Amino acid sequence: MPIYEYQAEDPAKSCPHCVGRFEYRHGMHDPPLTACPECGQPVGRVISTCRVDTRPSSKNQLSDKNLKRLGFSKLVNEGDGKFRKTV
Repeated sequence: MPIYEYQAEDPAKSCPHCVGRFEYRHGMHDPPLTACPECGQPVGRVISTCRVDTRPSSKNQLSDKNLKRLGFSKLVNEGDGKFRKTV
């Protein structure tokens, strides 16, 4: 289930739970919260940042060239329980 962030619409009337942002877990198809679960004051969902992975893909990380550069060996299954070292 995704975690959503909410915050009070009117911080002056909010409780310590909703005065800042708080996280709430519910299903994607569930309706968003409209009130704080602690005090009942109106809350709104906040668009938060997400993680973006900028590292090279695992395909590039497992390339023969990269494995050799990092000092790893790669074994290829030839069948019948036999493996061949390629890097």
